[in-house]
Amino acid sequence: MATSKIPPPPDSLPRAIQARGIRHNTLRDLDVDVPLWRTVVIAGVSGSGKTSLAMGTLYAEGLHRFLEGLSTYSRRRLIQAERPDVDRIDNLPPALALRQRPPVPGPRSTVGTMSEVLNVLRLTMSRLGTHRCPNGHEVPPSIATQAMEIQCPTCGVRFEAPGAETFAFNSIGACPRCTGLGTVYEVDPAALVPDPGKTINEGAVQPWNVGGRRLSLFAAGELGVRLDVPYGKLSRREKEQVMTGEPVKQTVTVSGRDGRPVRLNVTYDNAVTAAQKSGNSKYLNSHTCPVCDGSRLRPEALTSRLDGRNLAEISALDLDELVDFAAGLSFPAELARLTTGLIGELTGSIKPLLDLGLGYLGLDRAGATLSTGERQRIELTSTVRTNTTGMLYVLDEPSVGLHPSNVEGLWRTIDALAANGNSVVIVEHDLDVIRTADWLIEMGPGAGRLGGTILAQGPVSAVTRDPRSIIGPYLAGRPAVSRSPRPATDSVINIAVERLYNLRSVTASFPVNRLTGVAGPSGAGKTALVLDSLVPAARAQVAGEPLPAHVKSLDLGPLRQVVEIDATPIGLNARSTPSTYSGAFDAIRAHFAAASGRAAGHFSFNTKQGQCPTCLGLGSIDLDVQYLPDINVECPTCHGARFNDDTLSVRVDDRTIADVLTMTVREALDHFADVPAIVRPLRPILDVGLDYLRLGEPTPSLSGGESQRLRIAARLRSSQRNVLYVLDEPSTGLHPVDIGTLAGVFDRLLDAGATIVVIDHDLDVLAAADHIIDMGPTGGPGGGRIIAQGTPAEVAANPASVTGPWLAR
Repeated sequence: MATSKIPPPPDSLPRAIQARGIRHNTLRDLDVDVPLWRTVVIAGVSGSGKTSLAMGTLYAEGLHRFLEGLSTYSRRRLIQAERPDVDRIDNLPPALALRQRPPVPGPRSTVGTMSEVLNVLRLTMSRLGTHRCPNGHEVPPSIATQAMEIQCPTCGVRFEAPGAETFAFNSIGACPRCTGLGTVYEVDPAALVPDPGKTINEGAVQPWNVGGRRLSLFAAGELGVRLDVPYGKLSRREKEQVMTGEPVKQTVTVSGRDGRPVRLNVTYDNAVTAAQKSGNSKYLNSHTCPVCDGSRLRPEALTSRLDGRNLAEISALDLDELVDFAAGLSFPAELARLTTGLIGELTGSIKPLLDLGLGYLGLDRAGATLSTGERQRIELTSTVRTNTTGMLYVLDEPSVGLHPSNVEGLWRTIDALAANGNSVVIVEHDLDVIRTADWLIEMGPGAGRLGGTILAQGPVSAVTRDPRSIIGPYLAGRPAVSRSPRPATDSVINIAVERLYNLRSVTASFPVNRLTGVAGPSGAGKTALVLDSLVPAARAQVAGEPLPAHVKSLDLGPLRQVVEIDATPIGLNARSTPSTYSGAFDAIRAHFAAASGRAAGHFSFNTKQGQCPTCLGLGSIDLDVQYLPDINVECPTCHGARFNDDTLSVRVDDRTIADVLTMTVREALDHFADVPAIVRPLRPILDVGLDYLRLGEPTPSLSGGESQRLRIAARLRSSQRNVLYVLDEPSTGLHPVDIGTLAGVFDRLLDAGATIVVIDHDLDVLAAADHIIDMGPTGGPGGGRIIAQGTPAEVAANPASVTGPWLAR
């Protein structure tokens, strides 16, 4: 039989997305062609417009076109991005995006649920498992067990076949004691009364010391509890009344605002109930559920087995072990088609996770314990498994949280997307990722108003040689940081961690008044050592509280303050701006008030005296058009100025208060050079390289790197002596130029007496550190150890180091 030959694709197929007249954030009438069916990287300094082009324009418009294929009812139930302001975009495929920092999952999420491997495993267990009849006899899989009812071949009893949901701890398979969490939380009586030497009037019962819960304190007195006697000396009956007394109605007498007695009817909440209602974790002890032993599943769900193992035992296997387990399963020949399909689906869902170096994870690993890099890689594998063609995938810094040794696997996964007939657009700073792209678009030349244009584009080799390119010299090998190491000191921070995740009896030392970089593959224990051990232990010791249970000892040396700086957004809405966050806006309003004779509140967009009555100081209005995306329009009354006409009638130095908010930090420093109260809070923002930010720019729209530097700027005005700074991946979102600026900020903090610890994978940051702690050698059970430490040169020369070869290169 002759085989037909598939004809080649027609020449008329589009070769590029053609976008014309893009006006989004810093992009001003930008025209760009983005190659299709290729991997395209968009690079540039922070604030140059990379994300505005990739996420704000290509993804937002592509997603909208994708959703247009859904029913209007479905679209009403989805949160949709605002459509970009653009003249036209031709040849744009429907789009999906992978965000820079996936959110930390809730307590019900596990590796199995996040990767969806558990869904396949549950179905496999229900169809191919050996089930137990009500009389305790085992019923092996067969054609007969695929029916809704199964008849036991031993005793003849009929029973309902377990479905996939029977094995779901988020539905009917959940353990009744812990409701599928695997952990139970109980109030710790000792935490309710930490100081029995105090009387209840003096605040001995902690949960009764907040707001309206103080009424229970007075109710306890009416119920016969002595409030002026140290708690430790109360009778057994009185203590029982405090801890477990019934919720009775009680009349209490309290002093009113005028000092006169007021009688109130209240419901008595004992200390345990008050603690539970407060939701404060400091009153709770958590431990493994005694019913399900942490498996999250009800006992009946654990009676079914695959090859002698129940679902909890299989979920505890590493993914590497799970693949071997699946390959070794054997079933009757009559189930061959079903077996082939399910086992193939199971191994196919695991393979992308192995390709990205996550074979050490078990399906039962809680999602909240994963690092940023692990969460992002799991999300990426879910994207790859969809096996689509003709999509546009927009990835926002997929290398975040990845050790250099993991980047190769990342790129193989991304390359698989393009090879499958998709287009991939990546916002990225990692030079190794950029070098492997098919096409590079470089934005710049500066940030904010100085950006928004295309500096260079083309194959990476061509951009590297382009004299207009800023990133070209770094692609060619120029280091981002040139920094002299600080002299060693005798003072160190010493911490000993007994057991946490994969940490087992780990001791670490961080030199005081120096920059320490903590490196290692994802899942090696960096977060567990620094963010989950050092930070909470240091805060507890500074506050005079007990150390966390897993921390055996801590010596902070001379340090007396701990500051953790992360990359989460600053503020919740457009009311938070660089001027309000830094405190400069208070000084600006005071300056206008002094010059005009009006109150400072008159110049705030957060007060009725100053704000526009239509948009209430936001400058724009969201229009709800139901199944279409919300439309954000400029306020028709104030035209985006935020203030009312009376406030805008005041001009100081020929500027309104709204004009001032449109200034960049640098422009404001020049304009208010003679007003020290305004210059002082703005100068640190300039020092951290954020001089391009507008004073009225919403801080939630800033990148992760910009948010971190703005937080550092706020700290620069305080004393740095004996302060410990801990930063989680400060290189996120930073161009090599910005990393050089960040290193300068670090030196300024160190010069003022601070100590800095950073978790990072960026080789420029690590190479510039004074001291490196390298963890590994792998993630998961194979990690959790310090395998090398010392200066960057010493770690680079250490054959045991995982990071060393990359540093040496």
